[in-house]
Order: sequence, then C-alpha cells, then structure tokens
Amino acid sequence: MDFELSPSEWRERLTRRSFLSAGVQGIGSVALASLLARDLKAAPNPVGALPGLPHFAPKAKRMICLWQGGGPSHVDLFDHKPLLAKMAGEDIPASVRGDTRLSTMSSGYAKFPCVGAIKPFKKWGSSGIEMSEMLPYTGAIADELCVVRSMNTEAVNHAPGVTFFMTGSQIPGRPAMGAWLSYGLGSMNEDLPAYVVMTSSDAAKTCGQLFFEHYWSNGFLPGKHQGVRFRGVGDPVPYVNNPSGVSREARRTMLDDMQALNRAHLGEAGDPAIDTRISQYEMAFRMQASVPDLLDFKNEPKSVLEMYGPDVLKPGTFANNCLIARRLAERGVRFTQLMHAGWDQHNNLTTGQLAQQCLDTDQASAALVKDLKQRGLLDDTLVVWGGEFGRTPFAQNQQGQGFKGRDHFGRAYSWWLAGGGIKPGYVHGETDDFGWNITKDRVHIHDMQATLMHLFGINHEGLLFRYQGRQFRLTDVEGHVVKGMLKHA
Repeated sequence: MDFELSPSEWRERLTRRSFLSAGVQGIGSVALASLLARDLKAAPNPVGALPGLPHFAPKAKRMICLWQGGGPSHVDLFDHKPLLAKMAGEDIPASVRGDTRLSTMSSGYAKFPCVGAIKPFKKWGSSGIEMSEMLPYTGAIADELCVVRSMNTEAVNHAPGVTFFMTGSQIPGRPAMGAWLSYGLGSMNEDLPAYVVMTSSDAAKTCGQLFFEHYWSNGFLPGKHQGVRFRGVGDPVPYVNNPSGVSREARRTMLDDMQALNRAHLGEAGDPAIDTRISQYEMAFRMQASVPDLLDFKNEPKSVLEMYGPDVLKPGTFANNCLIARRLAERGVRFTQLMHAGWDQHNNLTTGQLAQQCLDTDQASAALVKDLKQRGLLDDTLVVWGGEFGRTPFAQNQQGQGFKGRDHFGRAYSWWLAGGGIKPGYVHGETDDFGWNITKDRVHIHDMQATLMHLFGINHEGLLFRYQGRQFRLTDVEGHVVKGMLKHA
C-alpha cells in the first residue's frame, strides 16, 4: 500500500471496490497500532518516524527558529563595512550594484547614497567576531555562534521571503520545515505537538507584517504535521479546554466513543484525514494536562528568569516565548518556531526603533542559548536566528525627506546559528566593502535548508512526498549542504 499518495490520489483509488475490500483490515490495524503507540506518555525514541529515517547519525534532535520578521539590517548589526561611513552620501558604484533585484520602493532611484552603520561595531569573545554594540548579550555568546554573512535569496518582499525559507517556495501551499521534520522523524513527546509556533511583535507594532498561517502549514502532508500556534493572550491553544460543566472524565468517555466511530469509518473509507482526526483529538486531550504544566514557571530559578530579561513573565513577548521554547526543548518538541515582527525599518531606523528591537530580542535570544547549554541541551538543539532578507547599504529616501531607513535587500545578508552540530566562534562567508555582493561562500536559502536537514541526519534529496504526480521535497530541486558551517564536516 502506498502511504505517500496525496489525499486526492487516495480518493481516486477509493472509488474502486477492489481497494476497499483489500485494504479495510490493514488500514484499521494501522490505526489501532497508531493509537496504542500514542499511549506512551513521553517516547524515549521517536514515534511515527518514517522507515529508514534518519538517513545517518544526526547532530541535532530539535530546532528552535528565532525568526526576526521584517529584515534585520546586516550592515548595522553583523557585517561591518567602514567604507559605507567613509563614503557617506556618495553613490554606490553602478559596477557594484549591477542588475541586483530591488523592491519597487527603491528600484527606480537615480542615486544610491552610502550610509554607514548607525552605531559602532566591536569585536566580541575570544573569536573576535564583529557585531554591533546594540547586541551586547549576543556579543557575549559570540564564541557559541556561527555568524553567516553570505545569505542570499531572490525574494524582495516580506511574505514571499518568509514563505521561501519556511517552505522552500515563494508561493504558499507547500509544507513548512517543521512539518517536514515531524513527518520524517516523528515525535519525541506525544503529550505535545512535534511542531509549535509562537508569535510576538515590537510594542509599537511598527512593522505591520502579518503572520500568515501558511508559514507553519502542513501543505500537502497529513494534517497532524501542521504547526500548532500557542497564543500569547487568552487560552494558549484555542478549543483545547473543556467547556464549563464538562469534566475530564466525561470528555474521555466522549472521545472513546467518538474514536470508535472514527476507527470504524477509517476501516470503511481508508481516508488518511480520518487518521489525522483520530490523532489530533487524542493530542488535544493530552494537551489539556501538558500545556498548563509547560506554562507554569513557579519552579524556574530567579536567576534564570532574570537572564531572559524584564519581559520574561509577560505573555506574548519575545522573552516569554524564548523561555517557553527552552521548556519545549526539554520536553522533546521537535521544531519550535518563534516569529517576531518589527524589523521593517524603512523610515524609523534612525529614530531609535532598531535599537529598541535589539533591546527587545538581544537578551532573550542569548539567554536561550546559554540556558540550553547549562542544561546540556545545546549540543543537540539547533538555534537559528534570522529574517527573510537584510537591508540596503544605501539610504532609502522616504517621500524626499532624506535618510530615515533602508529598503529590503536579499542579495546579501546575515544570520547566526548555534548548537546542534554548528561550528562555534566562526564567521562563514564574506561580502564586498559595500555589503552588497557576496565574495566568498554564498549560502542560498535552499543551501541553508539542506544544511539544517543534514544536521538532523536527513539527506534533503531523500525526504520526499508524492503529490499530484510529482515527488516534492523541502529544497525543491536545489540546495547543497554547507560543510564549512559544520562542527565536524
């Protein structure tokens, strides 16, 4: 039986009596085995992994993606270019700009004046990695980081850029990376989803970017692999708690009866969506107990709370989400995706908003890395910090008012990574003196995806799903593992 068929292809086959008569008992057995497996409270080994996965010994078991939505400015934070300050106000030469794709907000400019970093850089740690003084906490953990200064994407607008990294395509509809990992490697804790998403924003909501659900979609994979969003206000997960007057025992009895009907329906129809429904009802029931425990911080030492910063106990803040991410990592959640908006600085870069973004995210990001390390979790937990692109090395002239910010820029930008098999205290890739063109070790979005999958023990070309007659994978038809970023290449 081909379990890689898409739902539409399943339905086509289900029109044949021969399939129903041959498959009914087998499908029912699979469903029963799946439910029995889910009775494990916390699986020491992954439950639901595909046969043959991982392809080789993994360095990482879980990943925390600290997504900085809007496009953090690489030339202000991670990629020091003194020439930009020296040539302030002078045009970046046409020979440097070439045919670079820019957004419609600046592609028609007649002039492209250089603008240096708005705050000084300094060297951090024994590795001497240069970063902005606006990132003192991140700078303090420089020796744990691999700073990639040669990221590259074709995207020049926010939603396509985010979708590109998360799903491998700029067009919505494909599974997100967390869904691929859940599908391929299974779950390490059956009381919590394998894929969890949390969102936050700067207090002033200056970015204006939306968090679209396709950023954590299961796409054409079974629905149980979709990311589960934890909210910062109200119930963390909608519709999980019992209605007033319904006890946990009554809910269990109702679910048992409902699951019996669903299993009977699954045996008759064989639709994979029914198996998803069974598993998701069971997950919701278990989360009624696991989520309150996850969010109970009374046993967190004061020193740990202080390490994450003053907002750590404010639900919905980036700091609060970072602490929850560490607790999810402890409980074996495979992929945690924190999405923080506020880096889209077209006209407020110089008015303190970039500095405020750093204050909101710097301390908590570094605390997460330190916290994981002191608990022995960093070695097999990947932490990834980055956004959909960087910002232009030239000034964006908003409505003729002069330099107030920078436009989107995907030709070259910076990320950092830590743990999970990543080489620490290392800078990968270089750009030219203007921070415009990559001069060494280009890392395309698909290359980064391939590398992250490699650290999970997955050959990115070998984790496939057949949909509408084609084999799909996260990296589409591209991507190469960047061995220079690996601790042991």
